[in-house]
Amino acid sequence: MIIDIVMPKMGESITEGTILEWKKEIGEFVEMDEILLEIGTDKVDSEIPSPAAGKIIEIIGKPNDVFDVGAVIARVESVSDQPKSSDKTQEQEKIILDQIKETPSKNEETIEISKLNSNKDENNFFTPAVNKIIKKNNLTKDDLLSIVGTGKNNRITKIDVLKFVKLKKNDLATTVNKKLSEPTLEVGSKESLLNEMDHVRKKIAIHMRNSLDTSAHVYVSTEIDMSRIVEYVSEKENDFKAQEGFNLTFTPFIFQGAVKSLSSFPIMNSSIDKDNVITHKNVNIGMAVATDNGLMVPVLRNCEELNFLGLCRKVNSIAKNTRDKKLKPDDLQGSTFSISNFGVFNVTMGTPIINQPNVGIFGIGAIKKRAVVIETNDGDTIGIKSIMVTTLGFDHRLIDGSEGSMFIEDFRKNMENFQLENLF
Repeated sequence: MIIDIVMPKMGESITEGTILEWKKEIGEFVEMDEILLEIGTDKVDSEIPSPAAGKIIEIIGKPNDVFDVGAVIARVESVSDQPKSSDKTQEQEKIILDQIKETPSKNEETIEISKLNSNKDENNFFTPAVNKIIKKNNLTKDDLLSIVGTGKNNRITKIDVLKFVKLKKNDLATTVNKKLSEPTLEVGSKESLLNEMDHVRKKIAIHMRNSLDTSAHVYVSTEIDMSRIVEYVSEKENDFKAQEGFNLTFTPFIFQGAVKSLSSFPIMNSSIDKDNVITHKNVNIGMAVATDNGLMVPVLRNCEELNFLGLCRKVNSIAKNTRDKKLKPDDLQGSTFSISNFGVFNVTMGTPIINQPNVGIFGIGAIKKRAVVIETNDGDTIGIKSIMVTTLGFDHRLIDGSEGSMFIEDFRKNMENFQLENLF
């Protein structure tokens, strides 16, 4: 039975996918649930397992081809339709194929083999003309097994072999020409190789450029005294690790402070749809995570319903799934606000690009000790404080400077007056 392999549906809003790489070729066997190909969407790349075991008889989609969900991209002949050769027959096939590959015959006698895709009691013959082409082009055992016969009873004809030889030569020429024609840039006396962006990088580039072309970006920054939180983390990190099995970080504190401010300023938890403003009921925060394949922004949903410990567990889980490449396309959709914590790379501040269709994004800088002026009833003094610079990027089409400034000031107060009792 011939089984159609179709472009899978990777998410509720995903309507198409791009073929990135086939892990198998025509003529090869694939086991059920063995990785057959890798596809990419505008959200994430995924490895797709085969829904059936069998021989691949047709590959319709090529790398970089885009197909709608449900479109046929390959066909597999079910393993139940494949003949089961006896050990003796298999040994005979091996001897004959090895003779074809290694020991050219002095005459053009007919070579008989039992093809894998023939019926159980039927044999397939290589005619003298076919044998001549096989020897002239040094075709290997794997080459012969990958040729699909179009003759009677699936017999390999002269035309089948000639087509295979032509395709093989074209593939080799294409590979060589590609190597010879790869563009280079001369830099002084050296050369720099130009490489095409991978699929994920292309999608990131399109998404970022689209955001800059869509939103009127404005930024405001403020300094936040994180000394109390820093001391708390230092004091509680061992107990927390023993209880939860992962490290206590500053990220959940930042998320909880942001959730509180978003509840006070719902306009920042909105999006723009043409001339309409959509104010979202739930707070779904996109968390920028750096991976080897580029930036991913998985979404923590319904953050307003989570307590501090729930946020800790959610942040840890989603960051781990992102780095382990276990995200699904739906995990990257539906954010209403975003946070980019480049402070983990020891960066003091930055101006992140808004993650569409959000109207706001926090850029979190590194927490660093600084000498600052401390105001007291007895006068001013100099002290050492752990300071974090936070930047708010907002869409000026909807958010004015006054609203953006009040929002980030509210966030500062939330962080500096964080309730640290009974967090976990």
